[in-house]
Amino acid sequence: MKPLEGKVAIVTGAASGIGLACAERLAADGARVVLADVNEKAGAEQAARLGGRFVAADLTQRAGCRKLVDETLRALGTVHIVVNNAGFQHVAPIEEFPEDQWERMIGLMLTAPFLLTRYAWPAMKKQKWGRVVNIASIHALVASPFKAGYVSAKHGMIGLTRTAALEGGESGITVNAICPAYVRTPLVDSQIADQAKANKLSPEEVIRKIMLEPAAVKRLIEPEEVAAFVAYLCGDAAGVITGAALTMDLGWTAR
Repeated sequence: MKPLEGKVAIVTGAASGIGLACAERLAADGARVVLADVNEKAGAEQAARLGGRFVAADLTQRAGCRKLVDETLRALGTVHIVVNNAGFQHVAPIEEFPEDQWERMIGLMLTAPFLLTRYAWPAMKKQKWGRVVNIASIHALVASPFKAGYVSAKHGMIGLTRTAALEGGESGITVNAICPAYVRTPLVDSQIADQAKANKLSPEEVIRKIMLEPAAVKRLIEPEEVAAFVAYLCGDAAGVITGAALTMDLGWTAR
């Protein structure tokens, strides 16, 4: 029997990158996976490939979060696992940071995880088993300049993780956050290109001199490595781990 046989998992931002890797791993471990994304074409294709379901949902809106959980409950009867992964990056100094981008980032990376957790919570409590895994970032623990929206949302996610963990423990619900350093994803690829142009460096120099400068392990993290950690936290073996901000930071915070 596969470790997640019979479990129902929601993964957000699942059309590519970390979210897709998580959906692939959870499906391989036996879960029935619901992929959510605003990219309808890619999301539907990946869901069909994995034998899962796709829900097109704008998670910056409360209605989109409600739709995602409600459609999962209607189709599959319950929710066991929520992986809050969807996110994006915007880089600008505070005095130039667009207000609408701030609101969108907080909406997608903090309010949406709260709402999805809230909406799935009753089903998890009823079955006395649940797993919420929040894909935070090393920027949930440390800050970098020009990333006010992203850093603020990810720091808030740690507070949400800890609070929900304290409330869920007696009901068999664990809530954890994974805090990776730079992961090889389309989002990071675009950051590399932007940094290369701005600093007149090659992409390889951006990775080595900027992204990996604080790290002890000098390489990018692969999405599949994050997905493996997510799968572990979703299994019964991780039932005593909750309220944790777990680093995959290449040694960044060891300094």
